[in-house]
Amino acid sequence: MLKDLAFLAAFLIASLSSAVPSTCVAETGKGGDNLVGAWRGKVQFTSGAFAETKDLEFMYAFNVGGTMTESSNYDAAPPVAPAYGVWRKVGVRTYEARYQFFQSRAVTTADELIKVGGWGPDGYGILAQKITLSANGNSFESRITLELFDKDGKPAKGGGEGTATGRRIGY
Repeated sequence: MLKDLAFLAAFLIASLSSAVPSTCVAETGKGGDNLVGAWRGKVQFTSGAFAETKDLEFMYAFNVGGTMTESSNYDAAPPVAPAYGVWRKVGVRTYEARYQFFQSRAVTTADELIKVGGWGPDGYGILAQKITLSANGNSFESRITLELFDKDGKPAKGGGEGTATGRRIGY
C-alpha cells in the first residue's frame, strides 16, 4: 500500500510539473526596451591609441541578469581574449555597460617568441558605454570610453573616447 501511494505521489508530481509552463524560457531579445541579445556594432574612437582605427567592430552578447561578453575584429592583433563585464538599465531605452579585457604583449622577434613561449600578459583595459536604444529596440547609439592599465594596475597611455552604433543580430 505504501509503495502504491509513493508511486501515485510521484506520478502526480510528474504530471503537474509537465502541465505548468517552464520558467526556463530562452530570452529572445526581440526589440522594444530590451538590451538582452546578440549585437554587432561599429566603434570609432576620436582620441587615444585607437583613434586611427577606422574599421573596429564589436560583437556583444547582453545576457539576462546583467552580464555581458564582447569580442572585436581585432582580438587577434595581438591575441586578446574577449571582454567580460556587466550592464544595467538606467532609464527608458538607456543602459550602461562596463567590461574588461586582458592585453597581450606582442613579441618583436622569433627568438623572443621561442624564449618567452608566446604572448605574455601586458595589462588590461576597461571599456564603459552609455547606450541608447532606438524606438524599435533593434539598434543603438552610444558613447564609449577606454581606460588602459599596465601589469601593475597603474594607468597607461592610449585610452580614449568615441562613439559606437549597433544592430541586433536576428534571424
